[in-house]
Amino acid sequence: MNAILSHRSIRKFKDTPIDESLLNDILHAGSRASTTGNMQVYSIIVTKDQSIKEQLLPCHFGQGMVTQAPVVLTFCADFNRFNKWCLQRNAVPGYDNFLSFITAATDALLAAQNVCIAAEDKGLGICYLGTTTYTADKIIEILKLPKGVVPITTVVVGYPDEKPELTDRLPLAAILHREIYQEYSEGDIDQIYAAREVLPQTKILLEENKKETLAQIFTDNRYSKKDNVAFSKVLLDVLHKQGFMNNDM
Repeated sequence: MNAILSHRSIRKFKDTPIDESLLNDILHAGSRASTTGNMQVYSIIVTKDQSIKEQLLPCHFGQGMVTQAPVVLTFCADFNRFNKWCLQRNAVPGYDNFLSFITAATDALLAAQNVCIAAEDKGLGICYLGTTTYTADKIIEILKLPKGVVPITTVVVGYPDEKPELTDRLPLAAILHREIYQEYSEGDIDQIYAAREVLPQTKILLEENKKETLAQIFTDNRYSKKDNVAFSKVLLDVLHKQGFMNNDM
């Protein structure tokens, strides 16, 4: 529990390598994650080779931790393996659809979180990279992912060379609904985001980005509609090419 509550995203790492047995223990923890129907329709690509990390670097918008961290883990939705098993056992797989992609993506994310918790419990630092689905097409080429495999998230792992402050989180009441969904009133929204909006870091961000509200930093700068649509088109094209958009019976 302590590892979960003290989670920090680490972006600076020491050059200390991770012992192979320790890494295997962490990855084994990932394999014990919950999974739909015990199918485990995901794969984990372990990248240590510096030249491959250099190729991945632009896919993650040049974030230096990609090449600095000793290990880069790419978690993939993967029906390729399961489909091959079905065909070799005289069974006809029907997993070339969007629902199956969601199933496999969920499996991959559950495994990723198990790995991260296990890594932090062993004194390692981690950082999720949300850029993975933005450039899934390029990552597929670099990691030579076959049809039926789509990268979902990337986690860099290593020994921390920094100890940043804990990032704030919304109060539990913001995300918790009892019995049924409770719609938010304007007053609820004001109360939920009040503490975050008055943080010293928020004031700095507003000045740096020349914005009136923190929400505008998200909508105009960090996650704009233009970027969301562009990256959505990339991902949808990837899903077509990787065989997850069949709508025929």
